[in-house]
Amino acid sequence: MIGGGEGAFIGAVHRMAARLDGRWSLVAGAFSGDAGRSRAFGRTLGLGEERCYGDWRAMAQTEAARSDRIDAVAIVTPNHLHHGPARAFLDAGIAVICDKPLTTCLADALDLAAAAARTGTPFVLTHNYSGYPMVRQMRAMVAAGALGAIRVVQAEYAQDWLARPLPGNKQADWRGDPDRAGPGGALGDIATHAYHLATFVLGAPADQVSAETSRFVEGRRLDDDVQLRLRWRNGARGQLWASQVAVGAANGLRLRVYGANGGLEWAQEDPDMLRHTPLGEPPRILRRGGPGLSAAAQAATRIPAGHPEGYLEGFAQIYADAADLVSAHRTGQTPPPTVLDLPGVSAGVEGVRFIEAAVRSAAADGSWTALCETGT
Repeated sequence: MIGGGEGAFIGAVHRMAARLDGRWSLVAGAFSGDAGRSRAFGRTLGLGEERCYGDWRAMAQTEAARSDRIDAVAIVTPNHLHHGPARAFLDAGIAVICDKPLTTCLADALDLAAAAARTGTPFVLTHNYSGYPMVRQMRAMVAAGALGAIRVVQAEYAQDWLARPLPGNKQADWRGDPDRAGPGGALGDIATHAYHLATFVLGAPADQVSAETSRFVEGRRLDDDVQLRLRWRNGARGQLWASQVAVGAANGLRLRVYGANGGLEWAQEDPDMLRHTPLGEPPRILRRGGPGLSAAAQAATRIPAGHPEGYLEGFAQIYADAADLVSAHRTGQTPPPTVLDLPGVSAGVEGVRFIEAAVRSAAADGSWTALCETGT
């Protein structure tokens, strides 16, 4: 693991998710930019002294030379520290599991995509909400044509934790710093999740975006509320709202998809349920672990219906799929079909395109902006 040391939030989540299915063991890490703190934190996790590294460069070089080298590295740093470590481990032929967004600029994202393609090394992006069984059920139903031609997509992600200034809060500090977070605040932190969720279910990225970004809290350097319209090449139209100043909202990630023949609605705070309404018929509630689900949804289900699965299980599914991908790569075998649902480096590039296009659109008073305008 790179990052995720003392005081970090997402590093602990990654460690719990990786352990849940017994597929991964944490054996090495560079957990902090301070060498002493990094080594000390590694010891608290029970790692051997020789694999508690002072920095990621030393870790990449040393692990690549070991006969028992790591199978993958998890990068859980602030955004600006994704590219360097990811590139180093890809060049060493070590699989990468990276938090989102992929990088802080499109040039770096494209560089990682090229490195992954050149080396053939597996790369996984932890858009963890795509690990939920009922999200995979939505994707399967859309792909099977259960809704008919898709017309309307409504995505939102509402939180309130940044509704007031949080001076000295480690998580708020780096997310509000353009040098560490990149050009988007709520845009890069949570709107990318909502955007990936929509494109994951539809099976295609959007073609154009019209964006308005706001900074409601005085002194904030990056946006804390974004409102966007989206166009897909196949004619679908969408809206996306993401806010970290929506007082009373906790983790309100929702997706609604409407086609010519029916609609689907899913909410992360009640993730085991999916509402399906065929045209002209009463709504149907599909339940995780229940009958009539796709193979993809069944494969991501651990326990029977009525025993709630949630955030950690969805996150763990990404790690379980990553284990299948890395194992297949090492043995030269074909990975199981469920790995097709795993977000990779291309999803990361799409996410950075989305951020940069939205920033450009907002600067031009919401003008429609092609997602391909910000790079090749």
